[in-house]
Amino acid sequence: MQTEMPLNAVIVPVTAYQQNCTLLWCTKTMRGAFVDPGGDIARLKAIAQDRGVTVEKILVTHGHGDHCGMVAQLAEDLGVPIEGPHRDDLFWIERLTEAGPRMGMTGTRPFTPDRWLENGDTVTVGELTLNVIHCPGHTPGHVVFHSPDVRLALVGDVLFQGSIGRTDFPKGDHETLIRSIVERLWPLGPETAFVPGHGPMSSFGRERQTNPFVADQVLSRGLPGAVTHGPG
Repeated sequence: MQTEMPLNAVIVPVTAYQQNCTLLWCTKTMRGAFVDPGGDIARLKAIAQDRGVTVEKILVTHGHGDHCGMVAQLAEDLGVPIEGPHRDDLFWIERLTEAGPRMGMTGTRPFTPDRWLENGDTVTVGELTLNVIHCPGHTPGHVVFHSPDVRLALVGDVLFQGSIGRTDFPKGDHETLIRSIVERLWPLGPETAFVPGHGPMSSFGRERQTNPFVADQVLSRGLPGAVTHGPG
């Protein structure tokens, strides 16, 4: 007998950067969370209403403006708490007001999460439980949300289909990013699908075979040393 999946999700590209905001929800309770609502919040609220989802919190992978520039406003509008990222991204969150205009965004401002996240923490959405994995490199406080039940990860700007996150921003570190991917994402299994911060979904297995930065064959020759230029 086929059973209903416990988690459902819709990906909504937002801002001029086409950042993948994800609305995910527990299909049993219809309670959900926005992950990285960087902008276009009127549209996001309308989509949640159309799906019949009661948003109970906001989850944040990291502190770049296209991912979290409008988090403060959306949290106020919905009256919900903010969880994430790791405290090491306070550097970026404190700069959201001035970062917004440079990115062509208005209304961006800093926020204080109701809960900073650490590696090994869990977050709940309805009756779902997601594991928190700290994956520094793109930013020092970047976290990934992983559902082992449905083999899905929301990886922000750590990894993309065919690429990896940029490390030429302040506090980025290329070798740290590579180690985060290899040591903390690959053990989740090749069948695990992931939602990146930009672009189409992929799986860890596919990237281990084909990604020019982190494929097994590439890394067998040693950690690459060049600055990368992913979309995030």
